[in-house]
Amino acid sequence: MLTIDPQNIPTRDMHQYLLGSVAPRPIAFASTVDADGNANIAPYSFFNAFSSNPPILVFSANRRVVDNTTKDTLSNIETTREVVINVVNHSIVRQMAVASIQFDTGVSEFAKSGLTPIPSDVVKPFRIKESPVQMECKVKDIITLGDEGGAGHLIICNVVRMHIDENAIDNGRINPHKLDLVGRMGRAYYTRASGDAVFTVVQPVMKVSIGFDALPESVRNSHVLSGNDLGILAGLHALPTAEEVEKVRENEAVKALIQTCGDDKNALRTRLHHYAKTEIGKGNKELAMSVLSFSDKF
Repeated sequence: MLTIDPQNIPTRDMHQYLLGSVAPRPIAFASTVDADGNANIAPYSFFNAFSSNPPILVFSANRRVVDNTTKDTLSNIETTREVVINVVNHSIVRQMAVASIQFDTGVSEFAKSGLTPIPSDVVKPFRIKESPVQMECKVKDIITLGDEGGAGHLIICNVVRMHIDENAIDNGRINPHKLDLVGRMGRAYYTRASGDAVFTVVQPVMKVSIGFDALPESVRNSHVLSGNDLGILAGLHALPTAEEVEKVRENEAVKALIQTCGDDKNALRTRLHHYAKTEIGKGNKELAMSVLSFSDKF
């Protein structure tokens, strides 16, 4: 394993190791205005939501690693204490990339990227019309994290108005497939948060589960089950009862495996573990746990 001491590595390399490891990250497409009302937009991937009451977003406008300069976004926010955070979906990702170019101060990234400025309700900076979610913010605080290239400025934003494309909402909740967000990774890598890339992990947290340590040793040491398989089983609220385990004998698939393996108990246990893994994949974790417990009888 590669071990890194941040004090003994060039900042540009540390930067890329961090970005490649802490990924994917959401993108804050920040819209600001200067003291004269001139608009600026720029993307930042050191970004996340930190509180819902009050609604707080945090992003970092870092000093450039190359020359230790800062972007217009930071200067504008220091002046106005306002910003609009627009999200980036797949349909505008290349326009966002154009807006990330280091144009001279005073050049409109709206004009260069072809994106459309629209008025905000509460703050002076414009919203980006093409973004499916736009959050108007008052800046609560700016925390300077350093004074050398790569150092961040933590900008803490209080959301005072939120606008969401109704086409991205199902039953009062955002549908990630319809929102189609893009996440930033290291170097030139991005990821699309929709389609097959999106999956669910349903784990009730208010009711205590059995945990990994309660799984039978034969299950914990299985050569068939993966860590994710074991995690699913560890999330069960109870181990199967003796009656539930014995009922497995009536399962047609289990009957077939018993007949196929004959007196080869090792083969049967392995085949039962494979069958349990298949059932876990189908969402039948209770049955899978019963099958695994049943396999210990051989």
